[in-house]
This record gives sequence, structure tokens and C-alpha cells, in this order.
Amino acid sequence: MAETTENETEVPRDQAADLLQAVAQEIRGDGTAEIQVGNKLLSLSPAHELEYGIEVQERSPMLGGEREEMTITLEWEVEEAEADPDP
Repeated sequence: MAETTENETEVPRDQAADLLQAVAQEIRGDGTAEIQVGNKLLSLSPAHELEYGIEVQERSPMLGGEREEMTITLEWEVEEAEADPDP
């Protein structure tokens, strides 16, 4: 079963950069990444190799006002924990 947790809010530009840096710091290195999504803290298990994607949309003023949007995607296979041979 897939579960989605999402949060969207308006923040100042500097705070948006701080939030991105916090995610980057958690992804860096080994082990679990603790990612804050709204009022929920998620424990993720990033692999050593990630799929990275970035998409930018630029909308013309003819479609209701000029707007830009950037979506950054990180995706990975969760590695299975090795079972202990001696229970």
C-alpha cells in the first residue's frame, strides 16, 4: 500500500532555501534521513544511489498571470535489511 504525506505552504524565499538545505543535510551521508513534512517527522532510508529529477514550468501571462514552478524529485529503492542468521 502506498502512503503519501504532503504539505504546501507559503514561506519567504530565505526560509524556502533553509528548508531545502535541511532536507539536503538529512540526505547526505549514511543511515536514516529524518524529513519534516508539515507537522509530521518521517524516517526515510535513502539508498547510496538516488534518481534525481528536476522540472521547471514557465507559464505565460496569457494563462492567468506569469508564474514559474520548480519540482525536484529524489527516488530510490529501499534496501532490505539483512536478516540475522542467529535468532
